[in-house]
Amino acid sequence: MDFVEELKWRGMLHSMMPGTQEQLQKEMTVAYLGIDPTADSLHIGHLCGVMMLRHFQRCGHKPIALIGGATGMIGDPSGKSLERNLLDEATLRHNQEAIKKQLEHFLDFNSNQPNAAEMVNNYDWTKDVTFLDFAREIGKHITVNYMMAKESVQKRLNGEARDGLSFTEFTYQLLQGFDFMTLYQTKGCRLQLGGSDQWGNITTGTELIRRKLGGEAFALTCPLITKADGTKFGKTESGNVWLDRRYTSPYKFYQFWLNVADDDAERYIKIFTSLPKEEIDALIVEHQQAPHLRVLQKRLAEEVTVMVHSREDYDKAVEASGILFGNGTADSLKSLDEETLLDIFAGVPSFEFSVAENEGARLADLMVDKTQVFPSKGEMRKLVQNNGFSVNKVKITDPNAVFGSDMLLDGKYLLVQKGKKNYVLLIAK
Repeated sequence: MDFVEELKWRGMLHSMMPGTQEQLQKEMTVAYLGIDPTADSLHIGHLCGVMMLRHFQRCGHKPIALIGGATGMIGDPSGKSLERNLLDEATLRHNQEAIKKQLEHFLDFNSNQPNAAEMVNNYDWTKDVTFLDFAREIGKHITVNYMMAKESVQKRLNGEARDGLSFTEFTYQLLQGFDFMTLYQTKGCRLQLGGSDQWGNITTGTELIRRKLGGEAFALTCPLITKADGTKFGKTESGNVWLDRRYTSPYKFYQFWLNVADDDAERYIKIFTSLPKEEIDALIVEHQQAPHLRVLQKRLAEEVTVMVHSREDYDKAVEASGILFGNGTADSLKSLDEETLLDIFAGVPSFEFSVAENEGARLADLMVDKTQVFPSKGEMRKLVQNNGFSVNKVKITDPNAVFGSDMLLDGKYLLVQKGKKNYVLLIAK
């Protein structure tokens, strides 16, 4: 496959230096992409860059994931209005290992092929460089005029930041250029990939390689991903959508992709999956013929959830979704872990109740007198008689049925269902 053509049809190409495509067509090329290590998990805002590395390796080239250990201690002004928090080395190393485990879902690090992926940390070659060495060996090759002209610097200087631009951040592009030059010298790296907001920093690296080493290097960026309405991609009311299940459960992760708008689904399935063009084009046609079936969203959610988590996690997420929309069984409900159960029913009304006080009591007393699930016992009785009342997905047909602690899910929850889609969660205290 041709990497540049692959990115073009996927809508993943923003800017490219002249000669980049010719270089890639000439020989196996080494490219790197920098990843911010300020957390011990990637979030879906990182995914476009990671997918670029994935496509790059699939096209026969060698990808390097660079963890910005040194630059993470400084902060990058690109696209930011505030300086970031600075991290200590122990935290950075922990974050690096966690990120590598996630990248192994996308890249082949263990192949014996020449294009096996690698991970590097710029802290390793930056930590022993003195300020005087850096000023003499790097700083003298790039003028302040050149650095000031960068869009990321201009934005910060022209009032988009409350506190202006620190010298530390101003030097960031030199440090990133130093990274590119180091990888050019030690790994034969000829290309840097990144988001479009990184263009200025990347081209500083190509300029440094040209001026100091007389070499030729290249730059290629992807667009910053937004939603169809222009708002930021990847954020929800509760914050970032993370790849680590400790921060975003597989169920919530799956739901994020399942619920994207039609226009977004058509773009995202090209960007965030490895499906071939013919298959994606067929899915788009199928979706346009019956948008209500959400063919694109379902396939997108499947591909990304399986890639980031596993087929088993995807199957569980689908089953959990079925429970919410009335298709689940008592067994499928019992198989849910507590976190997924709470994720699914996060928005439904809930009441606390005492197990000891209600053991052996009629369900009608619990539902009306103790928790206000129903306004009256008459209303509850009517629903029972019409076969519309369930507890933990089990139909209750006896108006005088009693509560027992053995009914609790995870020893703590009762899921009450009134009709098809009205749920109430009772929580034992």
